[in-house]
Amino acid sequence: MLIAFEVAIELIRCLRPIVEQIKIHDAHLADQLQRAASNAAGNLAEGQRRQAGNKRRAYEIAHGEASEIRGWLEIASAWGWTLDDARARELVDRLLRLCWGLTHGRKTAPR
Repeated sequence: MLIAFEVAIELIRCLRPIVEQIKIHDAHLADQLQRAASNAAGNLAEGQRRQAGNKRRAYEIAHGEASEIRGWLEIASAWGWTLDDARARELVDRLLRLCWGLTHGRKTAPR
């Protein structure tokens, strides 16, 4: 199984209580965060069965969704909502690095 997919699933498990916390303040933001996490995992699963360019496209979409997850966590923080999201942020950063590798081959990931 693709390591990036496994990390995406672990991230979803980690985000479950965070999504519930955010829902208290903003149901739309919580929904967007949940959708981005699900879409990241779904596109990674899909990419495993695709060929060449279609494979890369699925992984690029997953990369974008992972970036969106980080964005939603930042937005929640900017609103001042106290979240226990340190582990989720570690996982999303790892997922972003893995997706970078899937879409850019052996090139060095950006810092």
